[in-house]
Amino acid sequence: MLDGLESAGGAQREKARAEEARERKARGEEVRDGEARANEGKLRKFVVPEFIFGEGARLLVGQYARNFGARKVLLVTDPGVREAGWAGEAAESLEAAGLAQVVFDGVSSNPKSSEVMAGAAVYLAEGCNLIVAVGGGSPMDCAKGIGIVSTNRDHILAFEGVDQVPAPMPPLICVPTTAGTAADVSQFVIISNEQERVKIAIVSKAVVPDLALIDPVTLTTKPASLTASTGFDALTHAIEAYVSLAHSPITDVHALEGIRLITAHLIDSIRSPKDLALRSKVMLGSLQAGMAFSNASLGAVHAMAHSLGGLLDSAHGECNAILLEYVIAYNFPVAAERYRSIGEAMGLALGSLSPGEQEKAILGELRRLRAAAGIRQTLGDVGVRRGDIPELARKAMKDACMVTNPRRPTRQDIEEIYEQAL
Repeated sequence: MLDGLESAGGAQREKARAEEARERKARGEEVRDGEARANEGKLRKFVVPEFIFGEGARLLVGQYARNFGARKVLLVTDPGVREAGWAGEAAESLEAAGLAQVVFDGVSSNPKSSEVMAGAAVYLAEGCNLIVAVGGGSPMDCAKGIGIVSTNRDHILAFEGVDQVPAPMPPLICVPTTAGTAADVSQFVIISNEQERVKIAIVSKAVVPDLALIDPVTLTTKPASLTASTGFDALTHAIEAYVSLAHSPITDVHALEGIRLITAHLIDSIRSPKDLALRSKVMLGSLQAGMAFSNASLGAVHAMAHSLGGLLDSAHGECNAILLEYVIAYNFPVAAERYRSIGEAMGLALGSLSPGEQEKAILGELRRLRAAAGIRQTLGDVGVRRGDIPELARKAMKDACMVTNPRRPTRQDIEEIYEQAL
């Protein structure tokens, strides 16, 4: 009896999808799998910094800072990274290279515009000429913001948007200590605007670091909750880059490999935090995802998560994890072929399943991974109230990441997705 009901429900869903596709076509919203294929012949650029990956990479900070002509270095980090000892190692490496330095660690978990401006004031007052960022996305984004302000001499919020940074930053070396944001290789800077309570995106090749020293050893001090949330951030990067309207054959390769590495190894790395082989796989997955999204951009998950983070100061990776399945369900009708490839990269045997069955399998696997990672919260659990949704949707619609989402949402669509995730 239950099997019969499930079959009937599946048929109804398939019928509804077909009807929706016909309605979209009538409105001029064609299904975009064909558009995605057409991207293969379009002009695309691919920007990535020099990076060194592997055990011991973090110890090369002083050598490379000296090679870049550093006289005095601003070392940007946060209190947690200092406590773990990674900032101290970088400071020792700079000292061994004979370089003067000053530490700026006034960075919160969602870097704020006031923190960027405070760091830029230190950089200028101390006469620094190079920046080293040690930490996760927060110190690295703050360091990028400091670099922008120090050479362009304007408030960091003035550079919001795409290609709005006229002058290049000072040399920037990044040492990531999380496997998630990939700010060490990306063209993105995410800063919280405290007055408007929203995160802004600055996207420019001018903010790509000069060097990333990517050492999986730094992940061995990460707690399980941070490993989980940053891992889902990286997974979301890879998935959104693969279905982005700005994807290319080059970004596709990195996106699919990022998905494969993260889904295969994230849970085991949470359970075995000192296993360097597992940490290396997840760090490599984050790097692959970073190279993909930096050049293909993102989509509605990140646009909505930025809005949440700005309003509630909530953890970015956790917001992504909560929203991901609902945005995929919304996008699936216009990018079914690409989501199928994503499911296969996740290790799913999709075989001859119908599109509706494929969607069900992919969403089910994402829910399983999220639960195994210990991320079981809803948006309501992290503080979202129903009355917040109109404002959240309004701000999300203005986010630069929304432009490349494979399906063009209305504000009402975004409100409904937030409602589903409550």
